[in-house]
Amino acid sequence: MNSIKIALQKIPKDVIKAKKFHLSRGISSSAVGPLTQFTEDEMLMKETVAKLAKDEILPLVKKMEKEGKIDDGLLKKLFENGVMGLEIPTEYGGAGSNFMSTILSVEEIAKVDGSVAALVDIHNTLVNSLIMKVGTDEQKAKYLPKLAQQFPGSFCLTEPNSGSDAFSLKTEAKKDGNHYVINGSKMWISNSDIAGVFIVFANANTSAGYRGITTFFVDREMEGVTIGKREDKLGIKASGTCMVHFENVRVPEDNILGEFGKGYKYAASFLNEGRIGIGAQMIGISQGAFDATIPYTLERKQFGNSIFSFQSMQHQIAQVHAELEAARLLVYNAARLVEAKQEFAKEAAIAKLIASETALKVTAKCIDFMGGVGFTTDFPQEKFFRDCKIGTIYEGTSNMQLSTIAKHIKKAYS
Repeated sequence: MNSIKIALQKIPKDVIKAKKFHLSRGISSSAVGPLTQFTEDEMLMKETVAKLAKDEILPLVKKMEKEGKIDDGLLKKLFENGVMGLEIPTEYGGAGSNFMSTILSVEEIAKVDGSVAALVDIHNTLVNSLIMKVGTDEQKAKYLPKLAQQFPGSFCLTEPNSGSDAFSLKTEAKKDGNHYVINGSKMWISNSDIAGVFIVFANANTSAGYRGITTFFVDREMEGVTIGKREDKLGIKASGTCMVHFENVRVPEDNILGEFGKGYKYAASFLNEGRIGIGAQMIGISQGAFDATIPYTLERKQFGNSIFSFQSMQHQIAQVHAELEAARLLVYNAARLVEAKQEFAKEAAIAKLIASETALKVTAKCIDFMGGVGFTTDFPQEKFFRDCKIGTIYEGTSNMQLSTIAKHIKKAYS
């Protein structure tokens, strides 16, 4: 039973009153409101996913961390509860929610586990979103129901020699009759260990340079597709990250996603949305660490008083709290711009930059606030700290975000 779709059919007014959420007068699900406001659907999605994270994800965090993979039973529950098809229309088996609901869902899950948040974020904001916006009716009918209910998807862009310079990729797709033959390797591919379909960026016209980059559907079971071993990472250990090899993989011409030669545009555009999702993951991780730490500072006594009672501690706690709140508003603002169909590339870069850098500071400070126990694996602070480091690297490093921001500043003043 899809709990999210069912939940969205009826909003419990007593929950609204009890939680003291401020809803704007007559705001619709597509309207752009003040940053502190959520629509009824958004608020209910946030509450529903928060409960799912607490009840279903939290008990499995240590197990998944140790095994280095998402629990199979949990993955099934994510599909059953609609989390893997948040914005996919209901006619394709999805929850039919909006982008802000996806951002709130990623944030709530990240408060519990960054790995599952990465899975949900990449699957929804990159794979599902790209197919919904540029796929044909036939492609949507074939893939969206499966992505909403059966298996995750994977976004195959980065290569061993193509990281921040994504358009220097070497994977090629050569025309052969009514098929293309794909050869190449992709690296650091999230969800690749459990993905059922790969969105692959390959150059189908090398003479045109990056303008030959085209996007293809490649099914996992196609001959010539090989998944490498999982990377043993510093953080988000349960999020599968592998190399994916394509050796003479024949795909029908109908498997081209979007227009021929527009892959570079799709990568740039949809990574902008994905960066907002990474921002949500980072503020969720920060909040999870903060929530796990402050009660300890109120209970732990030194020199006859709680740690929190010392002014020097209060100032440090207030500082990271203020910075976290500022990062959250930047993420929400970028999400609202997406929904309003306004330009958001600069705001997405700012949101990811500030949220990821803030997460490093918040989680490190939380370890400091915990003292010696914060440095042990018996407490969750060290995991939050390790999990957030990836935020300054994937889907565009902090330096790349600064370059993007600078480009927009130059354009505005030229």
